[in-house]
Amino acid sequence: MSTQRQMRLMSPTGHLGFTPIERGSFEIGLRHEPDAIVADSGSCDIGPYPLGSDQPHSPREWQMHDIELIVRGARELGIPAIIGSASDTGTDRGVDDYVAMVREVVERERLGPVRVAAIYSEIDRELLRGLIRDGVEIAGLNGRPPLDEATLDRTDRIVGVMGAEPIIDALDAGAEIIITGRASDSAIFAAPALRAGYPKALAYCLGKLLECASFCAEPYMGKETVIGTITDEELILEPMHPGQRCTPASVAGHAMYERIDPFTETVSAGSLDLRGIRYEAIDERRTRVTGPRFIDAPRPTIKLEGAGKVGERALAIMGIRDPITLSYLDEVIAFARRKVEERFGPPGQPGGYELFYHVFGRNGVMGYLEPTPEVVGHEVGVVVEAVAPTRVMADEIAALGSRNMFYARLPVVKGTAGGASFFSDEVLAARPGYQWTVAHVLPVDDPRELFRTRLLTVGG
Repeated sequence: MSTQRQMRLMSPTGHLGFTPIERGSFEIGLRHEPDAIVADSGSCDIGPYPLGSDQPHSPREWQMHDIELIVRGARELGIPAIIGSASDTGTDRGVDDYVAMVREVVERERLGPVRVAAIYSEIDRELLRGLIRDGVEIAGLNGRPPLDEATLDRTDRIVGVMGAEPIIDALDAGAEIIITGRASDSAIFAAPALRAGYPKALAYCLGKLLECASFCAEPYMGKETVIGTITDEELILEPMHPGQRCTPASVAGHAMYERIDPFTETVSAGSLDLRGIRYEAIDERRTRVTGPRFIDAPRPTIKLEGAGKVGERALAIMGIRDPITLSYLDEVIAFARRKVEERFGPPGQPGGYELFYHVFGRNGVMGYLEPTPEVVGHEVGVVVEAVAPTRVMADEIAALGSRNMFYARLPVVKGTAGGASFFSDEVLAARPGYQWTVAHVLPVDDPRELFRTRLLTVGG
């Protein structure tokens, strides 16, 4: 490695609290004396329910487990800790919950006083409504039309995705622990590097590679710690678990992870261009990264994420093993659907219901995207999902939609035993159904303007 200046960032998890951090590699990471501990705690992969309902997706006990490790480790080394997208979605409630957990750890273990920054990212719908009425176009992503008032009306909660700038400001203000609302995964890692004057391209690239911790290493292991080192010329990735290694293939693979365009990562300030990137093995466990470019945006933009409630949900679970029933599976489902429609009318009407049949063993994972939607095994599991305006209606639809699979009238069946079996002859209450309503970008003059920062001292 070059003798030039460097900064080491430690990433212990790709989603704080989703499952607990592995303590062994975390402690090895601390012995490498990183300059900061950075952890993302948010994801859209968990679906729209946590954001729309403002409920955590992860158990508080697991969140506390991870926060306790990070706070204790950061205080032990005297380095900052940055936690992004608090409590899965980055709502104001999530930020306050994490700040309360930090306070609890600091006071219980007498680690204070600690300067904490809470950065909030929830956005008032009325602010956006006013911008729309003033003629501001809030462009949609992935083919969505521009944001309109009707969409705002069916949205329960909106967050803005912050870039590195509010985090840099918090570091400048002396914050030792930073808890952010919804934030770009790469920006929370880029912030300390940008503040120290490292090149934008390398800083954001480091964040892209570290965001999911040990996912950039092989063999596959979750929740293991990785350290990324940035210099003015290169990045170096090294896993802390002794059984893992960061290879050019594993690091490059993660750089392309979860991307429609594997060569571009967009943040508030611009976009990271990975087309000229190079990955080079230093030894069996470390990989050097060079060559990313950063393209500044002509005007900053803030991604908006929003979700709204669709209805109440109920589930019923069926199993089918009878070969005749399996051969008529589509007819069985169609019969059950007709029985529901006889009572409730067709699905998909305004203020009405939706009914879904998830057939595991055929296309239950990929749905209509499944390239081979045939039943090839000896049995399938069917999850019947009903979404309706009320819990009572959802329960009844799920019951009708499942029990009538048992009563399906098939031309070749002579017995009366039925060809489907119940996992449990009951309807299971599910969480309410939400949908993503807002996935848009708002142009701004200052990438900080939608975000609010509160500085406080805990454990003093």
